[in-house]
Amino acid sequence: MAALNQQDLLEQLQQTWHQTIPVSEFMQITPLAFDGTEFSVTAPLAPNINLHQTMFAGSIYTLMTLTGWGMLWLQQQLADVDGDIVLADANVRYLAPIDSKPVAKVCWPETELAKLAQGRRVKVGLEVELYCQDKLCASFSGLYVSTINSHS
Repeated sequence: MAALNQQDLLEQLQQTWHQTIPVSEFMQITPLAFDGTEFSVTAPLAPNINLHQTMFAGSIYTLMTLTGWGMLWLQQQLADVDGDIVLADANVRYLAPIDSKPVAKVCWPETELAKLAQGRRVKVGLEVELYCQDKLCASFSGLYVSTINSHS
């Protein structure tokens, strides 16, 4: 893979989100950190607020969905494979109101992406947790599927 550092990858991911998933730009979703195994993402409360002055449930779901999607995208970049990623199944649990800047976090499970390079699809289950300060406010389980990119 080309010598892209983590910051370059995060900037490329944010551009990809803004170009292909316009709501991500409106929500101001921003990748925070990626170390190859763990990935964190945030979004400010203001554009995602509801009538209770807490984060809107749809914004929570979108932030967590994109955190998982972003993790798979980042792993594909590291593996130098290009796949079309979709969310096939998901479940979210809203545990507490979000009244301060949230941080969504996901860890990469050991998953082999080589099948993708061979033209086969890859399924990856990811668990995303959303925190306000140190309090767990929401949890998300998503099944992502990636297939060989037909646009290459």
